[in-house]
Amino acid sequence: MANNNTKNTATESSGKYDFIGKVNLFTGISVLLVVLSLVYLGVKGINYGIDFKGGTEFQVKFDKGVSIDQLRKSVDELHLGEVGVQSFGDNDEFIIRFQGKQGANDKETNEILNADIAKIKDIVLKTFAANNPEIRRVDTVGPQVGAELKRNGLLAVFYCLLVILIYVALRFDYKYAPGAVFCLFHDAVITLAIFVAVGKEVNVPILAAILTLIGYSLNDTIVVFDRIRETDSHYHDRGYGFIINKAINDMLHRTLMTSGTVFTSALCLWLFSGGTVGDIAFAICVGIVFGTYSSIYVAAPVVLMMDKLTGKKTVKA
Repeated sequence: MANNNTKNTATESSGKYDFIGKVNLFTGISVLLVVLSLVYLGVKGINYGIDFKGGTEFQVKFDKGVSIDQLRKSVDELHLGEVGVQSFGDNDEFIIRFQGKQGANDKETNEILNADIAKIKDIVLKTFAANNPEIRRVDTVGPQVGAELKRNGLLAVFYCLLVILIYVALRFDYKYAPGAVFCLFHDAVITLAIFVAVGKEVNVPILAAILTLIGYSLNDTIVVFDRIRETDSHYHDRGYGFIINKAINDMLHRTLMTSGTVFTSALCLWLFSGGTVGDIAFAICVGIVFGTYSSIYVAAPVVLMMDKLTGKKTVKA
């Protein structure tokens, strides 16, 4: 007697949603987004913070309302060169940034810098004495240190992607590795482009946020890859299009629930915080959206393409 519990793999559906049927469309969109992001970053340039380009950052908070125009006008009177003033929080807290002038040697440069910091402190404390100014921090990074931090940051991203490429190739199969790396590159580049487009600075904490997103996106991608491999072991007579589509459908609820939870937490952090914490939360929000998208429409289709190139499995409906 035939076993009624045996799966009929010839007629079983690959899932509610046909992700693979739209693979060409979304692959084209993904490639276009990456190209546009790279072109934008190349033309616009990255707005590096003092961590990477060097300079001084002066943070001050007032108990009573002080407009950004008032503070900028007072600081401009010092003639320190190009000075940026940014408000955040409840608009009673400000960050003053300036590059500072270079002396003939390091000693002279430090003397000029200390004098400029003293001038800012003096004018803030005297001009806005009635507003109870509180100087919260003064951070200074030299141009050589900033250049070294920028180089090390780029190397950190490169080595991260390289190690991931090797790990995925060993953990699964070499045909999975290109999809994972392109997926992570896709998420990082687009997130960085959007971050720059909204006028935010890229500094060490933001680089840490992008590396965190790479790790999160990799975890999501690995879960999908693991499901693809598990599905493949049960459907030897089906093509990779069917297998990948079924695996994505099986993991869709888990992926959306996990990403939705993280996104909601980061969104609340972005809405109710400011400064560097708010910027990190914003980067995470953007990265979560594109990370979830890429796990479905970037990583898996690249695996399908690699399978076609290697000819390991005949692709059937």
